[in-house]
Amino acid sequence: MSAKAKAKKTKAAGPKKVNVHHLTRVEGHGNIIAELDAKGKVEACRWEVPEAPRFFEAMLLGKHFSDVHQITSRICGICSIGHQLTSLQTTEDAMGVRPSSQTLALRKLALHAENMQSHFLHVAYLVLPDLMGVGSVIPLASTHKQELLNLIALHRLANEFSAVICGRTTHPQRMVPGGFVKLPTREDLAVLRKKLADAIPRLTKAVELLANVPHPIPDFKRPTEYVGLVAPGEYAMLHGHIGTNLDQPRPASHYKDVTNEYMVRQSTAKWSRNKMSSLMVGALARFNLNHKHLTPVAKESAKALGLKAPCDNPYMVSIAQVVECVHSVEDSMAVIDGLLDKGIKPERPVEITPRAGKGVGAVEVPRGLLIHAYEYDAQGRIVDADCVIPTNQNHGNIQQDFEALLPTLREMTEDEIELRLSMLVRAYDPCISCSTHYIDMRSGEKPRMVRFVRKG
Repeated sequence: MSAKAKAKKTKAAGPKKVNVHHLTRVEGHGNIIAELDAKGKVEACRWEVPEAPRFFEAMLLGKHFSDVHQITSRICGICSIGHQLTSLQTTEDAMGVRPSSQTLALRKLALHAENMQSHFLHVAYLVLPDLMGVGSVIPLASTHKQELLNLIALHRLANEFSAVICGRTTHPQRMVPGGFVKLPTREDLAVLRKKLADAIPRLTKAVELLANVPHPIPDFKRPTEYVGLVAPGEYAMLHGHIGTNLDQPRPASHYKDVTNEYMVRQSTAKWSRNKMSSLMVGALARFNLNHKHLTPVAKESAKALGLKAPCDNPYMVSIAQVVECVHSVEDSMAVIDGLLDKGIKPERPVEITPRAGKGVGAVEVPRGLLIHAYEYDAQGRIVDADCVIPTNQNHGNIQQDFEALLPTLREMTEDEIELRLSMLVRAYDPCISCSTHYIDMRSGEKPRMVRFVRKG
């Protein structure tokens, strides 16, 4: 027997167990359980979420509409802008408020800024080490210093971008129902526009780096249902209908017909399904649904990175994020040009008279489709709240990916299997602790969801 054959037999021999308790380089707590017997048969395969519930929906009960957007921005320190934008949409829908075109343009910029913030953080610090064959980003500071500094500069630009529009880099201060309490000046936007234009060469270098990594994206495909906002003529992020590759688009108010949340024993977060047993939201889902509306340089970047729709490889989520960063820079420049052409008008937020009503908001945040739904009483206080988090919608798809992937890894060592499964979860960029739902776990019963509704 050749040395190569012996090595292969050694890898395949014996049962294999992978038990990752709290996966690293993701936000929150998630576990990976995988077991193969001596013949390679799958004995266990689970993606577990043990994260404690955080009760944000309960915190909203009784709160006045003028405070809700600030509370919900604290659901996530990474997607605070996205949560706030979704909350504002929801409140304005319930109160019958239509923001000005200037407000909507500035909100679009705020969302682009956060998209860049989150994507660069994820790709540069959490995913790149796997693609470079190291355990963390620290060794890259020595081996690939200039490449890393380039990514850090892009991340810094995204932080500065957020501060210009929102007042600071996280938990925005300036956005309120009906508008902004403080607007960026014409000079602020002109300087920002130049910085974005100057970043295009840096983006090109980032694309080149990821196109030539020593450990390429694993070749794995599993068709699934891709869910995200769709809108005529644009790469939908801030507004649109909820669309999928397998179903008809629906208004955001019909979100429950698509998300169909349910509980499983291995997770303290809800799962979702629609036409298939699981679904995917996030950058790859958006790319598959809206790739025709990417900006020119973003399309070129997708081609350079080997990303072509439809793409059924979940490891490519991270690559789609890079393409979205290029799109965010180009589209932001166009939005700023429009604002500069018209001039920044000294608008006050729309005055809101409290009323009883229901509202739904849907925004594409970095990890996917985020939905808020509120019911207000006549005094403008919340009596019912529901938040559907992107990562919750992806949990079931991660599990389905595991079940399809693990049997193909039986020839690998335990360490190799652990790395491949860990890379898959990291590709989804999960924000695990953003789960906002309470679960009633009763002995001998299946877990059930508990809605938060204010009584009295």
